[in-house]
Amino acid sequence: MQDRIPDGAVHELLAAILKALDIPHPATVGDTVQHDRVLNDRAMHAAIALRGVLDDKPLMTVEWTTAYLRERLAGHPPTGYVTSNQARAALAAGKTWSEAVTLPGGEG
Repeated sequence: MQDRIPDGAVHELLAAILKALDIPHPATVGDTVQHDRVLNDRAMHAAIALRGVLDDKPLMTVEWTTAYLRERLAGHPPTGYVTSNQARAALAAGKTWSEAVTLPGGEG
């Protein structure tokens, strides 16, 4: 497998996998379910990409697989919950804790 992977391709794939798995933590326990749902979807796509690349006779190139993974991740952004960084920023801006951990539109 090593001789068919161009320089930088592995780095790009690993960077995409890290992006898939390294999503912001939720600000509250109540947002853990949404965070975990997003993380699970993203981890599944990362695992599929890894399986495809590590296959003895892969159907696609590493570059194609990396691009496809990035497309899948764009469809599962880490949204739908308030992150701990967002809550800290809201508190620093003078919002109350309740305001800081509520999504715009009252979804959180």
